[in-house]
Amino acid sequence: MSTIIVATDSRSLSRSIRLAGTDDELMVITRDQVPAGAAQLLALADDPEAVRTVILDGGGDAETEGRVLQLASRMQQSHPQVSVVLVTPRGEEIALQALRSGVRDVLPPEPPLEDVRWVLRRAAESAQAFATGHAPGDTFTGRVIAVASPKGGVGKTTIATHLAAALAQHSPTGTVLVDLDVQFGDVAAALNLDPTYTLGDVLSGPVATDAIALKSLLTQHESGLYVLPGVRNPAEADHIGTEHISRLLGTLKREFRYVILDTAPGLHEQTLAALDQATDVVLVCGLDVPSVRGMRKELDLLHELDLEPLNIHVVVNMADKSGGLSVADVAATLGRKVDVVLPRSTKLLRATNAGEPLVISNPRDPVSKDLTALAGRFAPLGAGSAGRQHRGLLSR
Repeated sequence: MSTIIVATDSRSLSRSIRLAGTDDELMVITRDQVPAGAAQLLALADDPEAVRTVILDGGGDAETEGRVLQLASRMQQSHPQVSVVLVTPRGEEIALQALRSGVRDVLPPEPPLEDVRWVLRRAAESAQAFATGHAPGDTFTGRVIAVASPKGGVGKTTIATHLAAALAQHSPTGTVLVDLDVQFGDVAAALNLDPTYTLGDVLSGPVATDAIALKSLLTQHESGLYVLPGVRNPAEADHIGTEHISRLLGTLKREFRYVILDTAPGLHEQTLAALDQATDVVLVCGLDVPSVRGMRKELDLLHELDLEPLNIHVVVNMADKSGGLSVADVAATLGRKVDVVLPRSTKLLRATNAGEPLVISNPRDPVSKDLTALAGRFAPLGAGSAGRQHRGLLSR
């Protein structure tokens, strides 16, 4: 039998945990009885090895909660199989700091009974995962779609945001858009979002590997789409390495049905790390010679690195007949067909500037229909596809 240690002066909190209906042995102590060391706290139980969850009531006091976070950090280092839950009325204010310190979940002082049950169930899954060496839900389920281009100015972010918004129409809470243009990404502006947390916030500490904690820090668009915006300051990008990207995407693809990545122009190391995880890549170019030649070089390089994802989708954006090039010229230069052609559209430009995806605000527009057709190319991976191994650069 497992043990839950609860440190609180609140009878209602203790009662809620008892009513949660677990078979665990419950040990309740007062907040004053909490020792500074993790091992000392576990030693209060009859069987320290049986403790899987520690619930600590910070009482809303900043000094007390600071000591709780220090204890959580020590617990994570010495006893990672134990889940620490913080009870505080300052959930939104302290959530990121708590998760970075190793806190598994944050609860309000009088949590709904269903929330308590969820937290305890997650703790049980975490303990089981630690014992077996596998992460909870450690199976590939999501489709990772990287939107890339060799050069900037071809509407890559516009396509990424509209593709994500269109997919969110089919799976509102199962779609996430990640801004991986780590220096100058502007996905948040394109969707008129004012995010609280950004890419730089979620890559440190245990958050990037905890799907529930990570999801709580994402920004949600009115369409239901989850968004992880780029960093606030380009200087923050210096601290984002390929290992951070790989870990983040590994977590997201276990949690979401569709993971759309807006990458930086070219093939920077973060983009290569994203392509290594991708099941699909949408390559975007315009009807101009530099853009088409750049795409040909990018395709050649992907082939040379043996980094071609399972599916490549070529998109010609802002197409018109006045530039002298045709779609047939593009196909001949690339040595492959063009999958989607999007005409130049002032309505699409205005929608992007207003932060309102055209596929939502005007779904009957011809360009909206083209973008929806692009989204229709990405059916969820079935059992047959999930079993296919994508041998990326990092795995080699």
